[in-house]
Amino acid sequence: ETLLPALEREGIRFLARDTWTPEIDRWAQEYLREQVLPVISPIGLDPAHPFPRLVNKSLNFIVSLEGRDAFGRESGLAIVPAPRSLPRIIRVPDQLCQGGDNFVFLSSVIHSHVDFLFPGMRATGCYQFRITRDADLDLNAAEVEDIARALRGELHTRRFGSAVRLEVAAECPQELVEFLLDQFNLEHADLYHVEGPVNLGRMMQLRGMVNRPDLVFPPFTPSLPAPLREDPNYFQVLTECDMLLHHPYQSFTPVIDLLRQAGRDPLVLAIKMTLYRSGPRSEIVDLLAEAARAGKEVTVVIELRARFDEAENLQLASQLQEAGAVVTYGVVGYKTHAKAMLIVRREGRELKRYVHLGTGNYHAGNARLYTDYSLLSANADLGSDLHTFFQQLTGMGRAEHVKKLFTAPFTLQTKLLALIDQEIQVARDGGEARIVFKANGLTDASLIQALYRASAAGVKVELIIRGMCCLRPGLPGISENIHVISVIGRFLEHSRVYYFRNGKPAVYCASADLMERNLRNR
Repeated sequence: ETLLPALEREGIRFLARDTWTPEIDRWAQEYLREQVLPVISPIGLDPAHPFPRLVNKSLNFIVSLEGRDAFGRESGLAIVPAPRSLPRIIRVPDQLCQGGDNFVFLSSVIHSHVDFLFPGMRATGCYQFRITRDADLDLNAAEVEDIARALRGELHTRRFGSAVRLEVAAECPQELVEFLLDQFNLEHADLYHVEGPVNLGRMMQLRGMVNRPDLVFPPFTPSLPAPLREDPNYFQVLTECDMLLHHPYQSFTPVIDLLRQAGRDPLVLAIKMTLYRSGPRSEIVDLLAEAARAGKEVTVVIELRARFDEAENLQLASQLQEAGAVVTYGVVGYKTHAKAMLIVRREGRELKRYVHLGTGNYHAGNARLYTDYSLLSANADLGSDLHTFFQQLTGMGRAEHVKKLFTAPFTLQTKLLALIDQEIQVARDGGEARIVFKANGLTDASLIQALYRASAAGVKVELIIRGMCCLRPGLPGISENIHVISVIGRFLEHSRVYYFRNGKPAVYCASADLMERNLRNR
């Protein structure tokens, strides 16, 4: 309803099957014979061919058939998995169209001539569907001796986890929908009827297939704060002032450069860091390994269970261990989601700490696409707090009091609730009370109830939530003072920022969203 018409206005067309000319139809037949048939494997359903195990989020078709096959079998249904090795978007030859950029979906090519897959039979219906499977790994950390080894054993099962969602073409007959729901043990609440492609993510391929610079964002170069441009000695700069960076408008390079200087500075004794997602061929990991080989005490807390990055993180852990770094995997039963780096440097007779705290990952690629904040500081209280934080992650003992940081699962949720209650009191006392939250998700029930109480007390609440939001704004007497928006633009809004006016405005940056898993399980 939105994307395809907008593309068509720019001369970029996806040709529906019912608009194909005879020439395009013949071309599609030839494409199917030459490019698709050699790799596709249709599966007729009968006792010898039970319903197949379909890969997570793969494109498939359910086909209803009439007639008998070469063995005399009369099968009413077949499943056709679309080959994952083939492109989902296909350019139509220019000579077959009248100007512009013209494309068809692979699904349209298969659908239009699905009879070719079943010689001698007639396809009476063909409908695309996609299954989404549970991507959580079945790993009970309390019952394994080696989390890394157990995780390696579980990774291969992810593609075939329990089904959690069925997406099916809107025109699919109800009896076939019921059949699919039954095969995947799903309820009607798990069913989604889809108009058009079942996987819009495939549209990203279009970027490299159309030469239209006027439709592309102009090149963007992040800036550097003046103090870092003028003095390349980061330790000297941070001794004089803290640096708050707003990525990607300001470069992520200072974070990498600080780590590089630390690894090569003979006065630096130790580097401690958390890694959740760092990306392939990470310069940060290379610099940590270089520092370890240079004799620094390098300790890295790697979260092996960062979803879809488990295999990458296992490889990074091995790379760092081989370089001589101490690698741990956080705390059993919790994910280590914090983004923190601590550098210990000898300066005269003292040991001085330098820190980096971020709302986003140590992923240089994402830092050019996601909005996040980084704080670089030599603040003694922050350094002491971060020292305690790493002690808790890598060692054992009771949670110790810290001065500046609020950490989950100990103090973060209770601090946020206390700050909301404080704002409520300001409103009741006749003051100007205001709360502004920016996060990726708001689902925690206790925080939602607290925000409802704040609204009822007269606190103005502004929420900028990129993804899931379980709070309902605008309910009379409950949430009429709450306004919710989502910012959609060139960059993915990833930063978490919590503002309280409170007569003395306070702003907190976080790597945690307002979700139960962030506040209690990380």
